[in-house]
Amino acid sequence: MTIQTPNGFSLDTSGKRIVVDPVTRIEGHMRCEVNVDSNNVIRNAVSTGTMWRGLEVILKGRDPRDAWAFVERICGVCTGCHALTSVRAVEDALDIRIPNNAFLIREIMAKVLQWHDHVVHFYHLHALDWVNPVNALKADPKATSQLQQMVGPDHPNSSPGYFRDVQNRLKKFVESGQLGIFKNGYWDNPAYKLPPEADLMAVTHYLEALDFQKEIVKVHTIFGGKNPHPNYMVGGVPCAINMDGNMAAGAPLNMERLNFVKLKLQEAFAFSKNVYVPDVIAIASFYKGWLYGGGLSGLNVMDYGDYEAVQGRKETDRLPGGVILNGKWDEVHPIDPRDPEQVQEFVTHSWYSYGDGNADKGLHPWDGVTQPKYELGPNAKGTRTDIREIDESAKYSWIKAPRWKGNAVEVGPLARYILAYAHGVDYVKGQVDDSLGRFNALAGTSLTPQQALPTTIGRTLARALEAHYCAQMMLDDFDHLIANIKAGDSSTANVEKWDPATWPKEAKGVGTVAAPRGGLGHWIKIKDGRIENYQCVVPTTWNGGPRDPKGNIGAFEASLMNTPMERPEEPVEILRTLHSFDPCLACSTHVIAPDGAEMARVTVR
Repeated sequence: MTIQTPNGFSLDTSGKRIVVDPVTRIEGHMRCEVNVDSNNVIRNAVSTGTMWRGLEVILKGRDPRDAWAFVERICGVCTGCHALTSVRAVEDALDIRIPNNAFLIREIMAKVLQWHDHVVHFYHLHALDWVNPVNALKADPKATSQLQQMVGPDHPNSSPGYFRDVQNRLKKFVESGQLGIFKNGYWDNPAYKLPPEADLMAVTHYLEALDFQKEIVKVHTIFGGKNPHPNYMVGGVPCAINMDGNMAAGAPLNMERLNFVKLKLQEAFAFSKNVYVPDVIAIASFYKGWLYGGGLSGLNVMDYGDYEAVQGRKETDRLPGGVILNGKWDEVHPIDPRDPEQVQEFVTHSWYSYGDGNADKGLHPWDGVTQPKYELGPNAKGTRTDIREIDESAKYSWIKAPRWKGNAVEVGPLARYILAYAHGVDYVKGQVDDSLGRFNALAGTSLTPQQALPTTIGRTLARALEAHYCAQMMLDDFDHLIANIKAGDSSTANVEKWDPATWPKEAKGVGTVAAPRGGLGHWIKIKDGRIENYQCVVPTTWNGGPRDPKGNIGAFEASLMNTPMERPEEPVEILRTLHSFDPCLACSTHVIAPDGAEMARVTVR
């Protein structure tokens, strides 16, 4: 059976059905089913979120000043972005203006998160979709050193001896039989294209990133008290500044701590410049013909915009928001999260009910309803607790389906970079043109941004470029913070409206953040000093949502369409594209069974 969707995708539900459940190396619980034709090309895709958070229900009736502490626990990886979005929503509702120092500290914390999240995503969640660590044992360390010096010549760890030492460590690891996260990989699948030297370089940087990721988050412990889940507060930040004091005096920010912060920011800048961005470009050059996975990114993208301009920074260097429809980069539509006609959520194919019998209506988040209604469709196979095959014509996901003016859109770093490039943002345009030039030189191609960016590889590159963008901007923010302090400004919080007696009887607000996985929004309604309604529309809701009443498919499902698979029973290509979004469906940790017990199964029917 073939179905034509309004947003231009032809779905064929015949052919073999492949079920991947769970999709691992992501945050949360996700299921994916696809149909492949006789040539093993994906012709239908179904994405299912299999866990319900329910935090919107938990927050009702609580003090809005406490909301950030609850919603921050939505995710332990993008730690802090929900808290920041929450305090912005409350401050918007209560018309609270925060001090400039608080703004700068929040921006540094947000960009540290962005940088850390992107680095961890690539090296520890996504790289193994491209990199074969077992193949690295065949590499010539001298040739690996030459490759490193060609793509990232400024990285100090690039000698043949250095790579030989890493290779020997890896060899002992493999020979011991304790492969850990490398266990059960599809390492003989022809979908892997890297030469051994590139595999060794990438595995080496995997280990380097593993060491450094714990260092950069120390910035959160200084400004926010801890990581994960650093502290925030409505009205500013909870850290005091006392340049003449010490930790014992109760002021966490003094010159010694700030110098430590600057050192870590400089180290992050060097790593993204000399390792992360060059690695992505080099790896991509060996997959130059694998231009799949674009899906909605070649058509519809959206972001609220962020990285507001501060004094001394060019307005043209910030990432603007907006919406691009139908691939028209020369036409960017403005976005307003307050407009009830722009952002709406649908539950036609979600395990929720809006309670009035009108299953096809869309609700703006201020009027959102989170009422679970779990039921399998009549054509589903299996039971409620053991689903064998989903029925996409009915309800099939715990994720709602957000739409912008009725359009399914993709959000994320790729969406931000397409929007910024279309807007002509100087910094971003320079990054894209330079990295694409380096890619074309290595690959022997002549791809344009419009051809290269709306792909799985482009989505991965956008993350690397945004990480380095954040590294540059947080150094700028740090300089502005120091300048403020030197000028005698030590204010970090505005508590004029801390007392609920100063609040209006009813208020509503919205907060948005350019979160690591895309445009994040929180909407709050406050009545009599308590939360009356709270709705989060997270990036994975935009990307991973099911079909809407018109039959439009979302970004995850669209990205898999028309992708050829080498071996359907070894779904490297499905994982490669889904991981490029870094789906975050709920807090989760990676579970590894050291005894080799089965943790997941891929079924071909």
